[in-house]
Amino acid sequence: MTRDGRSGEAKSDEVPRALRCWFVVHGVVDWMFAAPLFLFPDAFLRALGWTVVGPMATRGVAAARVGIGTQSLLSRNSTGPVCRELLSLKILWSFTAALGFAWTALSTGPRTGWAFVVIFALFNVLWMYWWRRLRMGT
Repeated sequence: MTRDGRSGEAKSDEVPRALRCWFVVHGVVDWMFAAPLFLFPDAFLRALGWTVVGPMATRGVAAARVGIGTQSLLSRNSTGPVCRELLSLKILWSFTAALGFAWTALSTGPRTGWAFVVIFALFNVLWMYWWRRLRMGT
C-alpha cells in the first residue's frame, strides 16, 4: 500500500476478486449488445421498439461497446491503478449514456429506452462503488 501525495489517501495495488468478476460480466454483456448493434442495427433496435434507427450512429455505439468491453476483459487481471483508470472511463460512459437515454426516453424514444436508463444507471452506481473502494485502498 502506498500514499497518494496529493490527497494522502491510502492506495492499494490489490484488486478484489469480485471486481475482476464484474469486469468479465461487463465485457460479455458489452459484446452481447455490440455484435447485433454492429451487424444488424436496424433489425435489432426495431425489435427493442425503436422506430427510427441511424445505422452509422448505432455502429459507433457498438464500436464503443467493443472497445470498453474488450478492455474490461483484458484489464481484469491488472493492478489497482489500471483498474481505477478503467473505472473512471466506465463511470463517465455509464453516466452520460444513462443521461442520454433518459433525455431521449422523455422526448421521443420508445418505452424500452427506460430499461437502458436503469441498466446504465445501475452500472454507474456499481463502478462508482468500486472506484471509491480502490481509491481508499480497501
